[in-house]
Amino acid sequence: MNPSAEAVSVPVAAPAVRSRVADFVALTKPGITVMVAVTAAVGYWLGAREAFELRMLVRLLIGTVLSAAGAAALNQVLERRLDAKMDRTKNRPLPSGRLGLVPASVFGLALGSAGIAHLAGAVNLLVAGLSLATIMSYLAIYTPLKTRTSLCTLVGAVPGALPPVMGWAAARGTLDRGAAVLFLILFFWQLPHFLALAWMYREDYARGGFPMLPVEEPTGASTGRQVVLQTLALVVVSLFPAGLGMAGEGYLVAALFLGAGFLAFGTSFAVERSRTRASRLFFASIIYLPLLLAALALL
Repeated sequence: MNPSAEAVSVPVAAPAVRSRVADFVALTKPGITVMVAVTAAVGYWLGAREAFELRMLVRLLIGTVLSAAGAAALNQVLERRLDAKMDRTKNRPLPSGRLGLVPASVFGLALGSAGIAHLAGAVNLLVAGLSLATIMSYLAIYTPLKTRTSLCTLVGAVPGALPPVMGWAAARGTLDRGAAVLFLILFFWQLPHFLALAWMYREDYARGGFPMLPVEEPTGASTGRQVVLQTLALVVVSLFPAGLGMAGEGYLVAALFLGAGFLAFGTSFAVERSRTRASRLFFASIIYLPLLLAALALL
């Protein structure tokens, strides 16, 4: 073998390997997967409190991350043709052609199966069942509905609200009103969050064939009303932990303050339905949720 040829091949191959690894990582939607893990961890902390076990939390997070990453990859497999029509998603690994259908499908199935199996063996069967329900409702119900009705946003909020319930179930081995409260907070938070995103990219969603509410009603009047109503509902349910003894007075003050701020952004968007105000609402939602969960966990 020519030593000089071997030396040249290494730096050429390394970027290609890194690029392929990056594409597989992109399939997992890292930002969403991290958020799923965070909400599951908060659910575990709130459910465990004095009975907190670091080993159990780590086991929960491993299984949650694997199952969430697998679901994200399989979602991109199912939506690859639609993603190719939208500017926001056309450069993803599948529509761009950087990854093939078979390796992406195997990757997603392997991650999802490993996550559920891990949760069943290392945490408990209830958490594994919730993980399976999350994946199936996301892929088999929400994903097909995205091309059929604007009500898909409500349906999609269900799997998005289950991770903290999984955390609670990992801590207590059962479901009760505390798990229901966490579910409601995540459920109602997602609605203004995704409506803001849908308004920002309504032209893109129309090209992709997604009948989101801003696509069905271009004036945005219904979108604005829904943002305000769902944010009001979120503010109300965010107060439940204080009333149920899950959090103290400090949390109540924080929840009211954060809720008033979030509602102000939602109302501002409803009054003037512009991309700028939708963008502000979207980023306000990203700031609101971690701060509310931090207050719930610490106050």
